[in-house]
Amino acid sequence: MTDAPKKVVLAYSGGLDTSIILKWLQTEYGCEVITFTADLGQGEELEPARAKAELLGIAPENIHIEDLREEFVRDFVFPMFRANALYEGLYLLGTSIARPLISKRLVELAHQHGADAVAHGATGKGNDQVRFELSAYALDPSIRVIAPWREWDLTSRTKLIEFAEQNQIPIAKDKRGEAPFSVDANLLHTSSEGKALENPAEQAPDYVYQRTVNPEDAPDTPEYIEVTFERGDATAINGQALSPATILTDLNEYGRKHGIGRLDFVENRFVGMKSRGIYETPGGTILLEAHRGIEQITLDSGAGHLKDSLMPRYAELIYNGFWFSPEREMLQALIDKSQEHVTGTVRLKLYKGSVTCVGRWSDHSLYSEKHVTFEDDAGAYDQKDAAGFIKLNALRLKLIGNRNAKFK
Repeated sequence: MTDAPKKVVLAYSGGLDTSIILKWLQTEYGCEVITFTADLGQGEELEPARAKAELLGIAPENIHIEDLREEFVRDFVFPMFRANALYEGLYLLGTSIARPLISKRLVELAHQHGADAVAHGATGKGNDQVRFELSAYALDPSIRVIAPWREWDLTSRTKLIEFAEQNQIPIAKDKRGEAPFSVDANLLHTSSEGKALENPAEQAPDYVYQRTVNPEDAPDTPEYIEVTFERGDATAINGQALSPATILTDLNEYGRKHGIGRLDFVENRFVGMKSRGIYETPGGTILLEAHRGIEQITLDSGAGHLKDSLMPRYAELIYNGFWFSPEREMLQALIDKSQEHVTGTVRLKLYKGSVTCVGRWSDHSLYSEKHVTFEDDAGAYDQKDAAGFIKLNALRLKLIGNRNAKFK
């Protein structure tokens, strides 16, 4: 194969599928493979991936396992949460926001090793192939991306198992049968799709949920926590300053305990089809409520309403894989500008699947009790001013009403 790559950096989980991809790259292209495994807080022991890669012939210096949890939350999750981003009004973009970071490291490792290609294990039906590849091309326009699921003839579970057996790839007992559903996980969320979940008319079985207790089984007593923000980013829980990844980890535990952050969602994939997913975003759901709570008193209405109007576009860019696009960066600059005074603390009530902001305070607050009070405001607001305000705003409506009355 004349155009075969000489070195490929593979996004490698250590699981069966990416182990098959690793061996396929070696046999199909005869190339050297470098593996990259990212710890994004998926909750799995990643060192077995090293042993698996070595078993498949990868030299120790070509195996990279990196803890990216702090970078993930600080540079990707937190900027997204400054925007209160929700795709199609519901989805907190847990899978979407992880892909650009993985692609960034794939490209960086390709440069470090002098590799001429990167590879991923995303299928040709989903969004992740788009996210990985758009990010890679944005960061290195000359990089080659190999997507084995779009190239090989291993089109069934049986063929994958046969390939694994022929190439002495270890197969866990639970991998021989059909997996009941597919899972993607990181520190922000878990996503479960496929197989048992493909019929959107059927309620998802309880065993699908891995990060949260059933809200009906959550504690009967509410729990209250306080989250502190500086310039739009959470910095402390209950007065204790914490790193970004630690904050999300701790919020996940609060959310798990109280059954917060479950979502059964049928979404529109970028490639054109609808898919049904079960998402659990316990800490992210709490963080969103907290961030909106502090914005309520620190963000001007004009800035807040503009930001809210732009949010669906921003969320769609992330969902579709355009994190490294100029338009996302332009929107981020606007969003970050809006967060200059989003500093203060919120009190949240956690109870049986719900999180509610019940208090908020800030030295940067725009809330004026003197202006809004039902008691004597000591001249802070002259109610007579409202008459002229209403007259001017009503003028065009009156003119339209008079015009319409003539033609009835």
